Amino acid sequence: MGGSGLVVHDLSVGYGPVRALRQVSLEVPEGAVVTVLGGNGAGKSTLLRAICRTLSFHGGAVTGGTVSLGGRRIDGLTPDRVVAAGVSQIPEGRQVFARMTVADNLRAGALGATGGRTDRAAALRRVHELFPVLADRAQQRAGLLSGGEQQMLAVGRALMAAPGMLLLDEPSLGLAPLMAQRIADTVGEINAQGTSVLLVEQNAALALRLASRAYVLEVGEVALSGPADELAASDEVRRRYLGVVDEDAAADGEQARAAHPALTRWKG
Repeated sequence: MGGSGLVVHDLSVGYGPVRALRQVSLEVPEGAVVTVLGGNGAGKSTLLRAICRTLSFHGGAVTGGTVSLGGRRIDGLTPDRVVAAGVSQIPEGRQVFARMTVADNLRAGALGATGGRTDRAAALRRVHELFPVLADRAQQRAGLLSGGEQQMLAVGRALMAAPGMLLLDEPSLGLAPLMAQRIADTVGEINAQGTSVLLVEQNAALALRLASRAYVLEVGEVALSGPADELAASDEVRRRYLGVVDEDAAADGEQARAAHPALTRWKG
């Protein structure tokens, strides 16, 4: 693997004696959207924590492999230096500072940035253009926002560091379909402005529409990878992650149910 984007090579992670990732390799080319799919416990969040160097906060540790950004190793950096290198993460569950105002949450996002006051002002303008509601509610406590607005704030907070690489962990989790699509549209807009995106998502249909390439994690290992449109057309992915069943199997099931109808109750 190579290139000027994010490169994860043979990454292994453990939580004590438990192996959470086993020699995972993936690449996010500069300017691309790449998605990582998988069920609960597959290792998706662990992967993002390993990239951002926050594993130790969760009792985990990298046991092998490398992470590089733009050809430079970042797997030996502290979390704040990873942010300074251009990587920002939006954690699962949003994790906004509920008692702080929207404005203060956004200021907190700029703490790891390397730019000066002018750069922070430009980042804030960008966030307000993407999410005007955050400007309208700048002095409101973040905990009083709706779930969708909190997700907007989480994205905006990450953008305050002006990252070149944005890591999103389940951004559609707990959101109504309309709001989830709105967040997805905004992620596409952020990418169109030049920010690379690594998207972890259980909503496979949404993720595969956004991404150019996809990886599927199963029990800490890469089980499938390829162009997103090819994975979206894969029978296995359609069955396991998109909820699409094989038409022949479904027809056989319908015939079996017609031949042997289930009793809904006992009749006297």
